[in-house]
Amino acid sequence: MSSVLLVPSPMVRADCHRLPRISQRGANACGYVVLVLQACLNGARPLGSHPALPISPAQLAADAAAVVALGVTSLHLHPRDLVGLEVLAGPEVATAVSVVRAAVPGVEIGVTTGAWIQPDPVRRAELVAGWAGLAAGRPDVASVNVHEDGWLEVCAALHRAGIRIELGVFDERAARALVANGPPPGSRRVLAEVRADADPVPGAEALLRLLEPLGLPVLLHGEDDGAWPVLGYAARLEHDTRVGLEDTLHLPDGTEAPDNAALVTLALRTLRARAPR
Repeated sequence: MSSVLLVPSPMVRADCHRLPRISQRGANACGYVVLVLQACLNGARPLGSHPALPISPAQLAADAAAVVALGVTSLHLHPRDLVGLEVLAGPEVATAVSVVRAAVPGVEIGVTTGAWIQPDPVRRAELVAGWAGLAAGRPDVASVNVHEDGWLEVCAALHRAGIRIELGVFDERAARALVANGPPPGSRRVLAEVRADADPVPGAEALLRLLEPLGLPVLLHGEDDGAWPVLGYAARLEHDTRVGLEDTLHLPDGTEAPDNAALVTLALRTLRARAPR
């Protein structure tokens, strides 16, 4: 899935115009390269970490509608239970996904399978396998972190459930492990995350260099202080990227972001300004 960011390629037909959305990455018939801008709405942020952090299904749906109105067509969210804790259980996942989907039909909806939510890899894979029967509440994609125990089993469970996989790679060791194993069946993209303790641009360069043999789309993003530098770097390289309160609570000038829509608005402006002409 993609956002509205279209970057002119060297050969563009004179009769082409910019379409609001394109269904896949690459050069379209008009010669524009399509970049994905994913909105990561809440992540593992605890309650109270930001006044506009969406926690409930209704809050997630409201934020989803706001960013989709700006042009985003890929969402990543962390479903919560009634007290705001992250969950992998089917009923809570189904509720969050179905409420968001009703608000923004046709938009790619992804969730997490983070090991911090369920540390037992066997139980984690069992919970994910249960998502197969969620009907309208079944996510389109789910992220699996390559450095976590049992990641291959979780990937297999997602594939059997008919859910595409986003492979989370946080460091060079995980990148090497993924290349050595190869992309599991059902892999949609790699989520290459430059951690907060890394120098953003060199860290991004190192990950991309290692991931290149995979041949999968790479969504490159940072976190906290590195979120905006990595987003700008991704734009210059024409790589997919993401933004949202999961990755950063602040605007580039250090002030607190009002909400997810404000982050997406600025990200789109940044991507358009920095993209190659």
